[in-house]
This record gives sequence, C-alpha cells and structure tokens, in this order.
Amino acid sequence: MGKMNSSRRQFLKNAAILTGGAIAVPTILSRCAKGANDRIMMAHIGVGGMGSAALKSWFMHLDSAYAAATCDTFLDRRTKWAQFVDNYYKEKSIKAPECKAYLDMDEILERSDIDAVNITTPDHWHVLAAVKAARAGKHVMLAKPLGLCYADFKILEKELKANDVRFHYGTQQRAIGHMKLAIGMIKDGKIGEIERVEVWAPGKFNVSSPQCNEVPVPPDFDYNRWTGPAHLLPYCPERVTNVGSWFQREYSIGFLAGWGAHPLDIMVWGIKEQLTGKYTCEGTGNYWEPGGIYNNILSWDLNYAYESGMKVRFMSDDIVQEKDVWNYRKMKDTNSTTFFGSKGWISVGRTSAESNIPELQQKLDQFPKNDKGWIKEDSWKMGQMFVDVVKGSTPETCPLDEAILSDCVSHMGNIAIRTGRKITWNPLVGEVVGDSEANKLFSRDWRSPYTI
Repeated sequence: MGKMNSSRRQFLKNAAILTGGAIAVPTILSRCAKGANDRIMMAHIGVGGMGSAALKSWFMHLDSAYAAATCDTFLDRRTKWAQFVDNYYKEKSIKAPECKAYLDMDEILERSDIDAVNITTPDHWHVLAAVKAARAGKHVMLAKPLGLCYADFKILEKELKANDVRFHYGTQQRAIGHMKLAIGMIKDGKIGEIERVEVWAPGKFNVSSPQCNEVPVPPDFDYNRWTGPAHLLPYCPERVTNVGSWFQREYSIGFLAGWGAHPLDIMVWGIKEQLTGKYTCEGTGNYWEPGGIYNNILSWDLNYAYESGMKVRFMSDDIVQEKDVWNYRKMKDTNSTTFFGSKGWISVGRTSAESNIPELQQKLDQFPKNDKGWIKEDSWKMGQMFVDVVKGSTPETCPLDEAILSDCVSHMGNIAIRTGRKITWNPLVGEVVGDSEANKLFSRDWRSPYTI
C-alpha cells in the first residue's frame, strides 16, 4: 500500500510540473469510468449533519472528483449517503465507481485507489483521523475546529510533511466571494495599518442541557468507535447528537472553537504576520447550568494582547448584542470579524460585508443579496478549492499552520476562563508560560487503542 501511495503522489507531482501547475490527468482511477482520469477519488469520513451537507453541496456537482466511499459509526448514515451518491451518478448518467459504505475508516485508508478524504467527524476524532489519513498517503480536508490537544497538532504537522500530502482546513468562509475581496483589501492596505480586531460568534443554540438517562446502545450504532479516543461514558441518545458532542467537554471546547473557528480564521487570514508571537489572554465566561450533560463555556468576553502590539477582542454573540459592540454595523451578523485600521474599518460575516470607507463599501455592495439584505453566500465552492489543492493547480489555501494559529486562540480563551486568570501563550514552544495547570487543559490522555 505504501509503495502504491507513493507512486500516486509522484504522479500528481509530475503532472503538475508538466502542465505548469494545472494538472491535466490527476490520478489513475477505475478503468470502467468514462473521463475518470479527470477525477480524483474521495472518501467522506463522517456523514452526519455537517458531513452529509458537505458531501451533497460541495462535492457532488464536481466533474473533478468521485465520491467513492462513506464512513460513519451510524449504519443508516453511511448506507444512506452511499446510496445517495450511487443514485446521483446514475440519474446523471455518470459511469462512476460504486460508492461503498464503511464502519472502519482504516479499511478505506487501505484502498490504493482513494486519493483524498473529507473528515467531518465529531471534534475529538478530527486530528486522530487526519493523522491516520496522512500516514496512509491520503490528502486531507479536515472540518473545523482543529482539535483538543496541542501535541496532536504537531504530530499531524509532522505526518503531513513526512508523507507528502496536502491539507485543507474546512473553514468554508475562505471560499466566499465577499470574504476574499475584503481580505484582499486589507492586505492591500486599503484601511491602513491594522490596529485591533473584534471577533464574535454564536456561543450556543437555543437548547437546554439534557439529563443522560442510560439506555442500551442501539445495534446499528458503534458507540465505542464513536467515542474513540475519549473516555467511554454512559450511553444516551442525547450524548451523541451534533449538539451533544459540541457542548460536552469530553469531545470539544464548545462554540469557542466550534463556531469561533470561522471568524478567527478570517482574522488569521487577514493579519497572520501580526499574530505569530507570544500573547496574553484574559476574560470572563459562563457555563451551561449544572445538572445536565453540557459542561462547556457558552458565553465569553476575551481580550488578547500580542507581542506585535495587535489587540484582539473575541466574544460570543450575546455579549456583542448586550453591550452593543456592533453598533457601527448596519447588518447585525451573529458571526463577524472586524479589522480596524488607521484609515478605517472593514467588517465581514458569513452573509455581510461593511466598511466605513465609501469606495470600499461600494465594491463590497456588488454581491447579490436576498430580500432582507443579506449576501447570498457561495461557500459551496469549498469542494472545488480542495480538489484544486489535491491536484496541485493551487497552493494550500487553508493551511495547517493557520489552522493551529486560530484554534489556539480558542483554546487560550477556554483556559483563561477555566483557570480564572490571565495567561501567556508562547507558540514557539507550544505552552502556556509558567502554568502547568493551564497546560493540562490543552492536553488529553487518549483512550487506547485510539491513540496517535
């Protein structure tokens, strides 16, 4: 398998050189598929709500990739979406290889015909699955947020390089047209030197924290595998929903990272060079009411000070509304990144883009809007962006080092709130300075055999 993967990667690399960076024939696929040489073979690992949406909206319309496998711990999910893929190709008269459903991702990674994987598992599986894929020579698109343990980030970084595979962080806002334009303006100095940034994101959904009344695990669900590297807790259906995994500390740090990853990534995209040194973090936050299974932070107001002089305020949307932080905006977007420069500001959310500089606002107004004035997002282009990265026709557009930068901002917020003190993060050594208790909060003792 290793020899085959190596030759496939070399084929991709040679093709990129011969075509000046645009690969004409990216890989060798099923001989029975018409036009197969124009497509890469992809596996979709995790096809719940987020994973199935990405499969359906980002990839199925592409003429440059086949969906060749689905993987999930829920039997109905993996079979449903494999059948969906096969039916789609049949209806479109596309002679595609059969899309096979798997419980065990390792079986997918053993396939020499799979070029790349889209990983959309619960957060606690993200880096483990990505490391496995990298070691198998598969290019990786990994859903946000990145993960729960800093040491794991560095292992993934090492494995990507050692196995010569490409990485694409699943922060789809980088595919959105008005985001690209706004970041281009910022990098071109249109608002001058950036002095500070305000970032906010939803802290929770309008749900209550449920009790967990233990019941038998359904026969069509592999709860042990779903739990994977985390501690095995009593099973109840509420624990393993999307919402359940997002708001339990065993599997995530909540929307500090789960939603925060998007606007924080936009910040890193715009001013990465000013965010690479040491920084301090301090602030306040609130948790779910005790008694239920949700125990993550759901509301926060955090301040960061970087060695470069950059100041960042990161908040949940309830704080932004309560304190009217967004008073300078016309559209009250619940997720946004605002860059304040010496000449003015630009503020972008998933469906909004505003500036106090008239000529910039005029350009930002070019994007189609719905009848309520929100920009019609085009994040569905994220799939093609990944395929282009795999083929080598574009460089990595959502690289791992930037994913680590933004994810660490979320984790420092989590640590500052949980410890109740100001902390200092040193990215050069990957630790909170002089605070062993804080560093334990950015480390996990994973359950065997689900380790890396």
